[in-house]
Amino acid sequence: MKTITTLTNKIISIAMLLAILGIMDSCTKSADNPYSSGGNTGGTGNKGGPGTNEVWIQGMAFSPASITVTAGTTITWTNKDAVVHTVTSDTNLFDSGSVSTNGTFSHTFATSGTYPYHCTIHPSMTATVVVN
Repeated sequence: MKTITTLTNKIISIAMLLAILGIMDSCTKSADNPYSSGGNTGGTGNKGGPGTNEVWIQGMAFSPASITVTAGTTITWTNKDAVVHTVTSDTNLFDSGSVSTNGTFSHTFATSGTYPYHCTIHPSMTATVVVN
């Protein structure tokens, strides 16, 4: 009887240890998760933010809200949100159409000027590209 109790206690202890290890593993950040600070940083960005000439659509906002580039530069927008967005020029210069999660849209700005844009699905989302 004592042997069965000891064996049962060992099995329970091992099961609890495995459960704790499983919970701890699920709480760590994954490089495959683009929403964790160790995830997808885009082309040339620092950890946790968009790279040069890159705008992230994240948290129902464009980040950065204003970006300044030189003429001839291509900007790429990446949708990091779990909902569809658009990147639509206020002056009809460009329109991405629907950009799904992890989808991208790029546009080359050939001439100097200030180019405000928005998301047609979420009109409160606005931003600006300034081209020198």
